[in-house]
Amino acid sequence: MPRDLEDGERIEVAGSGSAVYTLKNTGGVYTCSCPAWRNLGAPPERRTCKHLRALRGAEAEAARLGSDAATQAPIARPTAVDKDVPPLLLAHVWEPDTDLTGWWMSEKLDGVRAYWDGARFVSRLGNPFVAPDWFIESLPRDLPLDGELFAGRKRFQRTVGIVRRQDRSDAWRELAYVVFDAPRIVAPFEDRMRAVEDAMRACDAAHLRAHAHARCEGTAHLRAELARVEAQGGEGLMLRQPGSHYEVGRSTTLLKVKTFKDAEARVVGHVAGAGRHVGRVGALACELPDGTRFSVGTGLSDDERRDPPPVGAVITFRYQELSDDGVPRFPSYVGVRVDVELPTRPSARGGSDRWRVEDPVLAAERRAEGFARAKRR
Repeated sequence: MPRDLEDGERIEVAGSGSAVYTLKNTGGVYTCSCPAWRNLGAPPERRTCKHLRALRGAEAEAARLGSDAATQAPIARPTAVDKDVPPLLLAHVWEPDTDLTGWWMSEKLDGVRAYWDGARFVSRLGNPFVAPDWFIESLPRDLPLDGELFAGRKRFQRTVGIVRRQDRSDAWRELAYVVFDAPRIVAPFEDRMRAVEDAMRACDAAHLRAHAHARCEGTAHLRAELARVEAQGGEGLMLRQPGSHYEVGRSTTLLKVKTFKDAEARVVGHVAGAGRHVGRVGALACELPDGTRFSVGTGLSDDERRDPPPVGAVITFRYQELSDDGVPRFPSYVGVRVDVELPTRPSARGGSDRWRVEDPVLAAERRAEGFARAKRR
């Protein structure tokens, strides 16, 4: 008899031989630790396998994926050529030699960037977010908006889990769309923000709001506000040059200010855990775009160690500084990115023998078996 998994529920099922696989529902994204699921060439929210079909039923899986064929064949990731990538403004990092007096200051939200094109939300990479009708029904159809889908401070991974869902779930009630620009209006920033505020007032919906900005009074004010935001669990600050127009790409008219640096890296393997982490992942083996390899172990939850980001996933991590060799010092895992792609290139340094990196399929089987043994003890 088919059954479903509640949000956050996990169960174990028998695989071939002595293998035990874990099925899990995280915010409407169904995962399995079996090799077939892990090897599908599709984003996690668009994967299935025989174990999920046996549990939920083939019809339920077909409905979740949006196509009967989706239960049989891998789904290729769309390329930039296939997608309508939105024309977004991106920030540079603030350097202390830039005087920010008079600039517009706002909190840097720890959410997922979302471009409203008048009909739907689109990620930085051009991937649509499937929002419920009630969430978008009052948004303007003739005014593209730039903002963030935001569940609150320190809830980045929860936000990612919600926006990746394909079922227009009620979990969207945890989110707000916080708007900080209107890209298509050719006017200074102040005029664009007035248009955003007027549009959000017209929406008259609690989950839709304009982002608050305040004038920076100087470096002391900047540092005090940064300390206040970070003390409350915020990520940092964004500074917008007064009178600036919206530009596509990275611009010095938009600067981010944070105590810790962050960056993206690609997962290239899983490092076996030791001690209390035996049978789970001890760290993620990661690679920067320039080929530098390093490991990220801090910041992973127990659930993430049992079911880590797959090889090929792009993650965000925080770090203190780079070593003389360009290796991030004290890296800490933040979460998986669904709105960023990194170039694939051969390693420039630090070959794969630098880490005890396991084949992802064998690692998944080993973790499942180790977890099952631990439960039987």
